[in-house]
Amino acid sequence: MANQELKISFQSFEKIEDVESKLAHLLHVARNAVHEAYSPYSNFCVGCAVQLDNGQIITGFNIENASYSVCICAERTALSSAITQYPDAKILSIAISTYQQFQDNDAPAFPCGVCRQFISECEDRNENKFPIIVSGQSGPIHVFESIKDLLPFSFGKNDLIK
Repeated sequence: MANQELKISFQSFEKIEDVESKLAHLLHVARNAVHEAYSPYSNFCVGCAVQLDNGQIITGFNIENASYSVCICAERTALSSAITQYPDAKILSIAISTYQQFQDNDAPAFPCGVCRQFISECEDRNENKFPIIVSGQSGPIHVFESIKDLLPFSFGKNDLIK
């Protein structure tokens, strides 16, 4: 059996001023969306902004629930809204930002496994890959070319029995 190597490619930036202007603007919108998050249990706020090819930017944020399994992540909130409001629009990019109340931590937090799978389905549905930007309220910014960099062995329509 041959060993195989998996490589993940992404760009890192220290300041938002170093990021391409369209992506920087989307990150700014995501950073603002964290302030709408409803996170009374974890105090971990997440905001997401989705840029569509029709010029619209749709935001979402995490919404917690005392019954934890009912919680919904910012990424799925924003993407569901975008797909519902503009079903024919293509997604051009996604920015995700986090903020932890009562704690200084500007390290980026990455999408959970469920959100990675959901984003992967969106890429497949649109038949195009799109950049994913992750960052805290400041600090390092990581830009991935595609969700496949974060979920290289995703489950998709080709895995289903026809």
